[in-house]
Amino acid sequence: MGVSGSATTPAEVVWHDLECGAYRADLALWLELAAQAGGPILDVGAGAGRVALELARAGHAVTALDSAPALLAALRDRAGGLAVETVQADARCFELERKDYSLCIVPMQTIQLLGGAGGRMRFLRRARAHLRRGGLLACAILGELDPFDCTQGGIGPAAERATLAGSLYLSRALRVVETGERVVIERERRILPEHAPAPSWPFRREQGERDGLAERDVIELDAISAAVLLEEGAEAGLQPQPTRELPPTDEHVGSSVVMLRA
Repeated sequence: MGVSGSATTPAEVVWHDLECGAYRADLALWLELAAQAGGPILDVGAGAGRVALELARAGHAVTALDSAPALLAALRDRAGGLAVETVQADARCFELERKDYSLCIVPMQTIQLLGGAGGRMRFLRRARAHLRRGGLLACAILGELDPFDCTQGGIGPAAERATLAGSLYLSRALRVVETGERVVIERERRILPEHAPAPSWPFRREQGERDGLAERDVIELDAISAAVLLEEGAEAGLQPQPTRELPPTDEHVGSSVVMLRA
């Protein structure tokens, strides 16, 4: 899924598509697991539908759960007649009528956004309550990182860019650091006229914020290993399964997909 929309598309949706929508290295695994599961699928942290829509196009019934209403609205617009149900809820406390999902997937490190071990445990118990006996929970977590910091100057990664409705959207990773219990990812976002001159690099955060040229976006992920997540899953009543590995791409780090069976 690339960046799509119109002049009325919320910026939240554009940024989500630009920063996450082009990632495809995990799709084959989710499709494989869905085919093996042979039943309804719960996609947690579904966003604007990067994975949910692929699964629905392959003929699977999908429930897409996310806490962001704008992203779910975009997903519904894109779904057309596909078998995708959307639910706005917090992954740590959702309660759905359906309790017979054969597969629950948690792509793109969503499991690392739940506020530590307590939040993960609440989610794991909710997931177990919604899986049928023998159903599978699959959670992607960050693989090995290559930390960097170019907030005070330096070239760093190239900006991701998209043009939509006469505007140029630029998103550039400025900093990825590990701080013990957290992984901090900082981005600079800019919206410019479509034909504006290319912005200068390296970028200094303070200058951009002072001139009103840039928006700072910071995400903090819980640092967690596959071994720890498997232990937490067992505590929640789930059975550990072999972990699958997704290799890095030119634009994205690799992932470990932790498997737990109800």
